[in-house]
Amino acid sequence: MPATRKDPNFEALLEYLRNNRGFDFTGYKRSTLIRRVRKRMQPLEIEDFGDYLDYLEVHPEEFNYLFNTILINVTAFFRDLPAWEYLRQEVFPAIIASKKGLPIRIWSAGCASGEEAYTLAMLMAEELGLEEFRQRVKIYATDIDEEALTQARHAVYTAKDVQAVPAELRQKYFEPMDSSRFVFRHDLRRSVIFGRHDLLQDAPISRLDLLVCRNTLMYFNAEAQTRVLARFHFALNDTGYLFLGKAEMLLTHTNLFSPIDLRHRIFIKMSAANLRDRLLVMAQAGDEDINRRLSRHIRLRDLGFDAIPIAQILVDIPGNLILANQQARTMFGISIRDLGRPFQDLELSYRPLELRSLITQAYNERRLVTQANVERHLPESEVQYLNVRVIPLQDNSNGFIGASITFENVTPYYKLQEELQRSRQELETTNEELQSTNEELETTNEELQSTNEELETTNEELQSTNEELETMNEELQSTNEELQTINSELSLRTTDLNRTNLFLRSILGSLQGAVVVIDNSFNILIWNELAENMWGLRLEEVLGQSLFSLDIGLPVEQLRSPIRECLSGRSNLQQLLLNAINRRGRKIKCVINCIPLHGVDITGVILMMEDDETVNRIIELRNRLEKQGEQGEQGEQWE
Repeated sequence: MPATRKDPNFEALLEYLRNNRGFDFTGYKRSTLIRRVRKRMQPLEIEDFGDYLDYLEVHPEEFNYLFNTILINVTAFFRDLPAWEYLRQEVFPAIIASKKGLPIRIWSAGCASGEEAYTLAMLMAEELGLEEFRQRVKIYATDIDEEALTQARHAVYTAKDVQAVPAELRQKYFEPMDSSRFVFRHDLRRSVIFGRHDLLQDAPISRLDLLVCRNTLMYFNAEAQTRVLARFHFALNDTGYLFLGKAEMLLTHTNLFSPIDLRHRIFIKMSAANLRDRLLVMAQAGDEDINRRLSRHIRLRDLGFDAIPIAQILVDIPGNLILANQQARTMFGISIRDLGRPFQDLELSYRPLELRSLITQAYNERRLVTQANVERHLPESEVQYLNVRVIPLQDNSNGFIGASITFENVTPYYKLQEELQRSRQELETTNEELQSTNEELETTNEELQSTNEELETTNEELQSTNEELETMNEELQSTNEELQTINSELSLRTTDLNRTNLFLRSILGSLQGAVVVIDNSFNILIWNELAENMWGLRLEEVLGQSLFSLDIGLPVEQLRSPIRECLSGRSNLQQLLLNAINRRGRKIKCVINCIPLHGVDITGVILMMEDDETVNRIIELRNRLEKQGEQGEQGEQWE
């Protein structure tokens, strides 16, 4: 697939981080890096990477926020529990048996806040016992994030964090600090050593029996992954184990590690002396460019050897099987574990023909030895025909160092030859058709080879996509935790707001008069129940309306001047007595108190309205007397 064009501004940003801060992110996948950096740029409302670089130069404290955003510290105790169960049942007993009382060294690379390192400590302590664990086991836990390492050293976790720990282990290895926090046992924490370590730049920890690096490699590009895995191979003992995350499969690194349980991503180191020597030279040289080139050359050689369409194996002078390409492994059932074994112990050495005598003949005659049309009997009575070539290999001193043996499958051609012999006369008339068929077969063979290469490329792309999806999954998990925290805070604020509203409603309901609150634009903010009973309008009808637009029995225009006095601050209290008509149509004397309202966000006036019953009773009595007087005058006129 074509290479993705790099953004020069983004590359300049990475260069700045490496040169000025000492953090080299150039080995990380560009898609993940760009997504994480943009996430940090969004709150700052910065769109361009060049502008963000300028911002970093002016605000050096921003680097800490950027660094915490790039590094996704998603981890947990007993993450992917079935994998840990397999480790406890199969791997730990094998390590303990092989060490025979010697110290056990474990490395947790990319440990984040320490949950996986302490998980290793609990399981190993269960296998060995507490006393022997303290004496024999050292767990080295490293990460590039200093904040996460500080949390790991303190070993303090919330109740939610330790929920995944089985109850009996939680009770045995954690001590409660309060109702919501737990701390890992202090006496066992001495066996867990935390330190900062950059997998791409720092030398690996050596002589390891187990190396745990889960869901960390998936953030690196292919070249960086190859470099890190070469260091892991050097760091492990010959019988050491590698424990990876569920998104990492090592399908293209079978020359370094062999899977023990691919489903749980547990691998064992491939003990290849020549490869180990090369890696040792790389580690001692300390030249990153040399390491990178040598790693690429080794990878190129392995891929080129596997891409040969003819089955081929290499046998050294002592008679050991050194290499077998993909075609040979598939054709003869050779596994990675067979490499390095004596060739005479393999069925291939004497079936379908005696190869050791041909190898000796090639050495003696110092030339290519060929055996044509060798019959190989397959299941279901099928016969395969092979052309076998044995080529002696010489070094610069003309001494033999081994032999190359190729197996060319000529079954189609052999069968075609038999058919030609049986029907020569018929084939003479269709010679052109056979020639065309032969060309089609050759073209098909090339197409099949090309298809095979495309499938391998597609497989690598799918693996990269899987790692990318796992990265995004961890980002979403981190974001979900942030949202849960925000949701809890909002829930607490909502509860406080509801309590405040209820308290305010109780106050307004307890007042013995109508209460109306308006803002500085005369719009109504509060209209209590007594106001509804007095003027006949509900809250939803007047909320947000101007007081002076209401059609009620109160002469609201007479309130304009007192309200302005309160809003301007010239008066702290304005009291009025107005003639009004309530919602029942009864004339009343309404006492109105205008009080200024000064808040942080709101400026307005509180209007407290009360029905002056004493005055209203006098008015009602006077009206009644006047009515009776009018009736008396009418009676006299009638008489």
